[in-house]
Amino acid sequence: SSYGGRRTQGERDAMTVEIGYALFSAAFAAAVLFGAVVGPAYVFGLPAGVRSGLVGTGTVLAVVVFLVRVVSVLVRFGRGNQPSQPGRTRPDS
Repeated sequence: SSYGGRRTQGERDAMTVEIGYALFSAAFAAAVLFGAVVGPAYVFGLPAGVRSGLVGTGTVLAVVVFLVRVVSVLVRFGRGNQPSQPGRTRPDS
């Protein structure tokens, strides 16, 4: 594992779950942000130019939030901030 050996099945499963969590939570955050930025354009019937500007802005922000969320979750997982013993919140507790 961290010393160049092969990963155990548990470590591979944990990585798979973490990747799935990162993608799902990032997609959810991006969708919520996109809806918050673009939604008012359709609810209030704003002009087409303003609407297209908000759609563009919402798209860019959603992509940025998606990427930042995925990277932050996976980096945090890669650092191994896991408790050393089950039920413990800190390695020194």
